Amino acid sequence: MATAPIEPPQRLVSSLSGDPDSAAQKWLHALPTLVQQRLDAWELTLERVHAPGGRSSLLALVRQQDGTPAALKLPVPGTRSAQEAAALTVWDGWGAVRLLRSDDGSGALLLERLQSAVSLRSLPEAKALLEAAGTVRRLWVPPGAGHAFATVAGRTEEAAEALRTAGANVRTAAPLVDEALELRRALPAGSDEEFLLHGAFRQGKVLAGERAPWLATGPVPVVGERAYDLAALVLDRFEDVMAGSGAAAAARRRVAKLADSLEVDRDRLRDWTLYRAVDTGVREVAGGDRQRGELLLEFAAWL
Repeated sequence: MATAPIEPPQRLVSSLSGDPDSAAQKWLHALPTLVQQRLDAWELTLERVHAPGGRSSLLALVRQQDGTPAALKLPVPGTRSAQEAAALTVWDGWGAVRLLRSDDGSGALLLERLQSAVSLRSLPEAKALLEAAGTVRRLWVPPGAGHAFATVAGRTEEAAEALRTAGANVRTAAPLVDEALELRRALPAGSDEEFLLHGAFRQGKVLAGERAPWLATGPVPVVGERAYDLAALVLDRFEDVMAGSGAAAAARRRVAKLADSLEVDRDRLRDWTLYRAVDTGVREVAGGDRQRGELLLEFAAWL
């Protein structure tokens, strides 16, 4: 039985479409019932809903029947919860949060409890990057024969048209957009690596745990080359790099340092970082955060 009210955090509510007829709003309206159904079916006791939480799921802190703490995650419809569950199953706790149970119907995941308030972002930058590199290295494993994960080539191809369209509205970024699109076309064919990747790896996705110091959460899994995954880490906390002196040189040093520490080709990491910076930057501008978007595009130009 629940011991606290089930109230979606404001960050989740504000991130969803306001259209009352949208699937997201219908899901939000049904969310208390969906959570209660999982509490009952899995014999969980609700402690509290985690806040501020994320923008694509609700996370509730719960206890299992034997008193063991856990976390119940309910994803927004249309997110890749089945893929997340599949990736966590492959990793089986190695470098990542352990999946305890999943429900195909609701997409609900029951996860081991981590310290949600303590991520790698709480560490000084140099130490955080070192720990992040050690964590992501553990995740790079074969995806398994006959896997159903998306590929880097497929996922970036889906995003290419959106980048092209959004880029047309950021005229000053046209040369960078053209370069990013050309890199997206050429890069997948230039590598035969097939690793299971986190897909959205950054310091905030690595939380303190009990059975291991740091464990990754929230994957958006994809199969491909390691440089694609590592590019997201290069961009993590990029504002800190830009705020320092000699920022352009510091950005290039970060690429070289991470590439060398994880035995990834420097040039390919640079190229994937440029692509991901431009893709994210253009989307940020299109979404209304012009300042952050333009900073990302400036970072990309330094590479």
